[in-house]
Amino acid sequence: MKGQFLAVLALILSAGAPARAEEIGDAARGEDLFKKQCSACHQIGEGAINRVGPRLNGLFGRRAGAVPDFTYSKSMARMGSDGLIWTLETLDAYIHNPKALVSGTRMNYRGMADPEARRALLAFLRTWSDKPRDIPEAEPTAIMTDHAVDPAVLAIKGDPAYGEYLSSECTTCHQVDGSDQGIPSVTGWPEEDFVVAMHAYKDKLRPHPVMQMMAGRLSNDEIAALAAYFATLK
Repeated sequence: MKGQFLAVLALILSAGAPARAEEIGDAARGEDLFKKQCSACHQIGEGAINRVGPRLNGLFGRRAGAVPDFTYSKSMARMGSDGLIWTLETLDAYIHNPKALVSGTRMNYRGMADPEARRALLAFLRTWSDKPRDIPEAEPTAIMTDHAVDPAVLAIKGDPAYGEYLSSECTTCHQVDGSDQGIPSVTGWPEEDFVVAMHAYKDKLRPHPVMQMMAGRLSNDEIAALAAYFATLK
């Protein structure tokens, strides 16, 4: 009876415990993926230093663009200022498609489409975060979300004239001449990048509350029209 009681007690206690790295994915496979796809630019582990990209120790729970001795792109630094925190959900979306969260990122990586591979990589990265079991996180299943924008949405052909009509709210802050005066330029963006970014605001992956509100009011056709219009501006 005593043994059964202890087994039940252990089960109850473990049910409320934060997710371990191995519960996210296969950390051993993630280490192999890191070596093949990430190590040319990033280091992680004992003695890790900044290279082309910042060191990744202590990544989970860290604000974007926050390694003090690394020079980030303006876009990454701005997303950090907006409040982007690296969690299971945001890292999963970023690894899936870096431009979904940071349009002007310097990270020359097309993204990892396979969700199991992303979970494995995240499991490995999390083993090098400070006290990973103490980091508040969503359940591991939360990163099962498919962050990709529906191909049917990306295929919508926007009307630039309609986009120009809709753009008045955008251009109260963003400069149509493409200048960056503390607010990023949206002119000359590839249409797909614009659409992906706006849907990241709609899904609240990008943290800027005003942009979340603006994007949330737009239909897919309206986003496509704005993308088509701003793509015509140089």
